Amino acid sequence: MARQSSSYPILCASFNQDNSGFAISTKDGFKIFDSNTGRLCYERAVGAFIIVEMLYSSSLLAIVGAGEQPSLSPRRLCLFNTTTSAPLREMTFLTSILAVRLNRKRLVVVLQEKTYIYDSNSLEILDTVDTVPNLKGLCAFSPSLDGCFLALPASTIKGSVLVYNVMELQSHCEIDAHRSPLAAITLSSNGTYIATASEQGTIIRVHLVSEATQSYSFRRGRYPSTIFSLSFAPSLQLPDILAATSSSGSVHIFSLGFATNQSRCKRSSSFLGSILPDSVNDALDPADHHVLHAAVSAGVRSYAVVRKVDKIADASSSEFSSCSRAVVSLITYNGYFQEYTFSINNKNESSWSLDREFNLLTFVSDSAKSS
Repeated sequence: MARQSSSYPILCASFNQDNSGFAISTKDGFKIFDSNTGRLCYERAVGAFIIVEMLYSSSLLAIVGAGEQPSLSPRRLCLFNTTTSAPLREMTFLTSILAVRLNRKRLVVVLQEKTYIYDSNSLEILDTVDTVPNLKGLCAFSPSLDGCFLALPASTIKGSVLVYNVMELQSHCEIDAHRSPLAAITLSSNGTYIATASEQGTIIRVHLVSEATQSYSFRRGRYPSTIFSLSFAPSLQLPDILAATSSSGSVHIFSLGFATNQSRCKRSSSFLGSILPDSVNDALDPADHHVLHAAVSAGVRSYAVVRKVDKIADASSSEFSSCSRAVVSLITYNGYFQEYTFSINNKNESSWSLDREFNLLTFVSDSAKSS
């Protein structure tokens, strides 16, 4: 989540690969927080950055300047050590860096028309992927080494996605997800699912990556809205829920229940489902959809992740265990962190409670308070 409008005090926000920490940047510098405690772990006030990416909870950061001063060029990627507060390595590119993703084996650098794949340890370049013009730097990355995929836009006129296997260094598939160009994409942490939204923002689709087949189609709303973020819940197997934020100011939760998926697969494979166009299929496919209205003022950019999900078995049913409670963390680009508990019972009734909220811009570290 970078390259945002300068009208926001927060220039970029990103959670690490397991959502245990997050980073923000402003015109003055960047800050690293612990998601579980809200503790400010590190801050550096040296100027504006458009990209700050963490490697889990390690001391390694990938940072890119906003170009407001010569030493912070948007064409220069710096691998930075927070323990020593010193750069480890710098890499300069011909054009501005639009996105960076990394795990313990791979480093991905996204430019407007090229994406570079590096070995994270040696920084040897492994492959170069030519892409369609990607002005927003849209990309998604699944950090799991067993299902390590990178997703990039494959068209500028429709919502097609290129899914690339970063470990095997080859294209995996191309998915035609929407009629309109993409606005948001995300991969589940294990690389099982990919979710997409187009510039229309009314339909969110989820595909099974291994087979490039559509598994879910959710209607977010009937009126167009800009989708700011998509995020799957963490899971070692199948993700339970998908969270989305949009310019309407609402947070949306979509359930990805196994039993629901079975019924959808049966319907989509029926004769009627096979001959109906997508737009009609979407209308016939009701979403297990829960909304927190007005979480953010309309139009304010926001970024939500599902940090944790607790499940309980429904004793009255032989179906798959249902999601009972989820922790949803939200960063707003006007400077706030919010954390909600989302709960749902076996009657599909949901509730939201705000557990934490604090101002990211005025937050002071414990060491600063004691001094």
